[in-house]
Amino acid sequence: MTSPCIICVAITGSVPTKEDNPAVPITVKEQIDSTQEAFEAGASIAHCHVRNDDQTPSSDPERFAALKAGLEEYCPGMIVQLSTGGRSGAGKDRGGMLPLSPDMASLSVGSNNFPTRVYENPPELVDWLAAEMVEHDVKPEIEAFDLSHILKAADMYAKGQIKKLPYVQFVMGVKNAMPADREVFSYYVQTVRRLLGAEAPWCAAGIGANQIILNEWAISNGGHARTGLEDNVRLDRNTLAASNAVLVKRTVDICNKYERPVATWREARNILELRQVVV
Repeated sequence: MTSPCIICVAITGSVPTKEDNPAVPITVKEQIDSTQEAFEAGASIAHCHVRNDDQTPSSDPERFAALKAGLEEYCPGMIVQLSTGGRSGAGKDRGGMLPLSPDMASLSVGSNNFPTRVYENPPELVDWLAAEMVEHDVKPEIEAFDLSHILKAADMYAKGQIKKLPYVQFVMGVKNAMPADREVFSYYVQTVRRLLGAEAPWCAAGIGANQIILNEWAISNGGHARTGLEDNVRLDRNTLAASNAVLVKRTVDICNKYERPVATWREARNILELRQVVV
């Protein structure tokens, strides 16, 4: 395969702490430094959460603004994707950063179980988040925790609630949600191609030890890949990942194995139909 592979680095998330791995970046400065290393290693998308000083998750637009500004300065051209995930806030607070007009933002279009709770994405909130993304020219990345989420995204696209061809990411390996199942993964790919077209870009994310498994499946099947300390703090059972960049380099190695060039930020912007920037 010769199509470039976009590597997304999920740098922090809402769950892992420095007690899990000291390399998890918490402060805005730590996140900028960690992302810069990952960018130089080959990542072209930064998936971003922000934290309070005590490491708890936050949806504070001011923290997001500081992080976005820093990434644009130190990672010029990199795609900035802000999270509207439900661990960081509730209701419309989850979209409080969208007026910052990041390149992208995550969008979960349906509910599902998480390890200890229900991840609630009620229809009215999904519709509001999607409308905010249209208003502020933010491309959604559809977080598909279930097959129904892919179908919902296709329906929203058909209705004009998503303006450009959806970018769907399969999330597999969350406890109580969809496990890392190869047959299900293959059906997800088939479903995206059937509903959105053979050329529709898609991505896959695996949680914990499933990260490298989903990297392999996605890259070998023409998709794009997500890695990073949000999803996985280890290289293996006995070894903590020293940085986000180390996980990105491992993903680059898988691209090389399958002779997939790693997408530059310019290529990634073209693939995802994002605005170009001058650096």
